[in-house]
Amino acid sequence: MVRSKPRRKAGGTRNLSLLLIGAGLVIFALVITLMLINNLDLPAGDKAGDALLPASLSFPAPELSLEDLEGNPVTLNDYHGQIVLVNNWATWCPPCRAEMPVLNAYYQEHASAGFVIVAVDAGEGVAEVQAFAESMELSFPVWLDPQMDTIRAFRNNALPSSYVIDREGNVVLAWSGAINRATLDEYITPLLEN
Repeated sequence: MVRSKPRRKAGGTRNLSLLLIGAGLVIFALVITLMLINNLDLPAGDKAGDALLPASLSFPAPELSLEDLEGNPVTLNDYHGQIVLVNNWATWCPPCRAEMPVLNAYYQEHASAGFVIVAVDAGEGVAEVQAFAESMELSFPVWLDPQMDTIRAFRNNALPSSYVIDREGNVVLAWSGAINRATLDEYITPLLEN
């Protein structure tokens, strides 16, 4: 009687390969997370380097109708004739939180030049957003977007993301990620001077 050697199952090699790939992905995710955490140690606007390069665009601003923190109806058309920075954000988003003091300071310095920031919260409740806005002493309009219509209108679900609308109502610049002071000075201040 001839006994055959037990065969190794091909699945064992495949499982080992999948395990190694999975471990590699976990390590990669940890490295990226650590890089992001270390990058967030400095407040937005104090980071070394040049201004963030925006995407140059040219299309009519979407017609957004939402509510502010007091429950009043608001639209982007309310700011026609001004330079508007629409900022999509959320209270749970670390880069969003980091950029708020920079945005607030820039807004306070340039509001008299026909500049407004509209901070549109993506999907959170009024109490949470109100508490955050008060704790940050935000002086610009904060809108609620429980259905995330703004994200769909701009076709970008990254947070934070910002869009600059010119005085004629056209979206002319866009960023994904936290904005620093150098970016605001380089790209928005010239629009205010025209």
